[in-house]
Amino acid sequence: MSEKKTGGQIIWESLMREGVKVVFGIPGGANMPAYDDLMKHEYPIHHVLATHEQGASHMADGYARATGKVGVCIATSGPGATNLMTGLATANMDSVPIVAFTGQVPTSLLGRDGFQEADIQGVSLAITKHNYLITDIHDLPGAIKEAFFIAGTGRPGPVLIDICKDVLQDSMEFEYPETVDLPGYHPNQNAPDPASVARAARLLNEAERPLIVAGNGVIIAEAEKELRQLAEKANIPVATSLLGIGSFPATHPLSISWGGMHGEAYCNYALQECDVMFAIGARLDDRLTGVFDTFAPKAKIIHVDLDPSEMGKNITINTPIVGDARLTLQNLLPQVDSNEHPTWLAQIDEWKQETGDRDILAQETDDLIAPYIMQQLWHATDQGNATVVSDVGQHQMWEAQYYRHTKPRSLLTSGGLGTMGYGLPAAIGAQMGEPEEPVWVVAGDGGFQMTMAELSTVAQEKLPIKIMIINNGFLGMVRQWQDVFYNQRYAATPLFNPDFVKLAAAYGIPGRVVTRKEDVYEAIKEAQATDGAYLLEFQVEEFTNVYPMVGPGRSNADMIRRPFAESEE
Repeated sequence: MSEKKTGGQIIWESLMREGVKVVFGIPGGANMPAYDDLMKHEYPIHHVLATHEQGASHMADGYARATGKVGVCIATSGPGATNLMTGLATANMDSVPIVAFTGQVPTSLLGRDGFQEADIQGVSLAITKHNYLITDIHDLPGAIKEAFFIAGTGRPGPVLIDICKDVLQDSMEFEYPETVDLPGYHPNQNAPDPASVARAARLLNEAERPLIVAGNGVIIAEAEKELRQLAEKANIPVATSLLGIGSFPATHPLSISWGGMHGEAYCNYALQECDVMFAIGARLDDRLTGVFDTFAPKAKIIHVDLDPSEMGKNITINTPIVGDARLTLQNLLPQVDSNEHPTWLAQIDEWKQETGDRDILAQETDDLIAPYIMQQLWHATDQGNATVVSDVGQHQMWEAQYYRHTKPRSLLTSGGLGTMGYGLPAAIGAQMGEPEEPVWVVAGDGGFQMTMAELSTVAQEKLPIKIMIINNGFLGMVRQWQDVFYNQRYAATPLFNPDFVKLAAAYGIPGRVVTRKEDVYEAIKEAQATDGAYLLEFQVEEFTNVYPMVGPGRSNADMIRRPFAESEE
């Protein structure tokens, strides 16, 4: 039997029907009626108060990536809603399911430049999977049901619902829809074409130098087991994209790490020399491929992706397969022969010996450098038994190179948009979603300052997040480009930093500064032994660069290598 509910009540009732336990947001004038209903009716939904709406959207993102569920965030109209946009764009680029609710001015003020009015439907059009403007309460229940369906099915992504204030205050007989009918949107019709799968199997069976490239789509589809079965059955080496890290264990003998702009040199050589490439759940974007026309020039490329728009978007594809990653692998596995490829694997091992000098870099200097810190973090977390949420910059690349991820959803980072400030708030979402999981933030001094006010949220929620700041006194990745391409003109990259440990202390969070290499492991263990949050500031050598590096307009085969490495002289 239906019951009369306000628009605000309908939001919370609908979230309960969708199984939502946590939302992240900030109240304001336009969404205040919904917040009043949350308190007045004592809904069993935990609201996490963010310090900035960008933080709220990153929290929803981190929650979604860590759990595989839809994350939810809420903001008011105007600046509250526009502040969400960076987080929604981040989620959209990386296929993260979010439902965002924004308040809007009353319908009588729409288009009249009312206080805190902004055309959020128009602003968000290009950075969401779908969006709604609700001006009639009767449209609200159906829009919420559709939003969760759209966000979490097919290729996931963010959906925004902009709701006028008078809609939140209005009331109607409430019944939550049981089904969704969206003509033209059929995300579950994702079985691959059998003829394309058979063609892919023939190519893999005939290949002498096959290579698998696994992306984030493998993790989204929960296809890690099938991916490993394929690699082991046919003895095919596996590379990943940055966001595909964790889809295949980095410690597996067939793993060749990740490729692209700052990926392993031997992986890039394998990408360029393979004769058949099986790319699954990867966008084949410019950071992985280098110049598109030079990517994998000797390979016949099989591309598996749920999104048909990815087929041939960047790279010419020989065998496109539109379908779910796990279903495709399940159909492909019986058709792929057991194989060995000893010559190919030996060649890759030779490249590893020639170019795999990362452990040397981590150990060869007495200076405190980030690669060594990442290596020690991996050891201290029982060789990868933690979720690491990385911000964006040099530290992000070093984390991906030196922390060897062995399980999915253990590295959360902004890949497509490259959003500085992502790390801390996304870690809050991840910790809220997986409260028993050890969560580490790896951030640079520049990116951390962009959202460091979310330390307030860490403190108020009493979260046991461990925070690692790699402080080199620069916007490090920009400084590296200035070093390599702009004759060391460090325009606007040197930073004035606060005392991060004192800053954490102001929120009641203990911390420690580390300046010596011999103190790194012990400091990490001290942080781990602390029941609540802990902040470590590592004051590292300023001018260490990330290598290899594929410069602009260059092929992956034309990498800039470590200039002082003996193997490159």
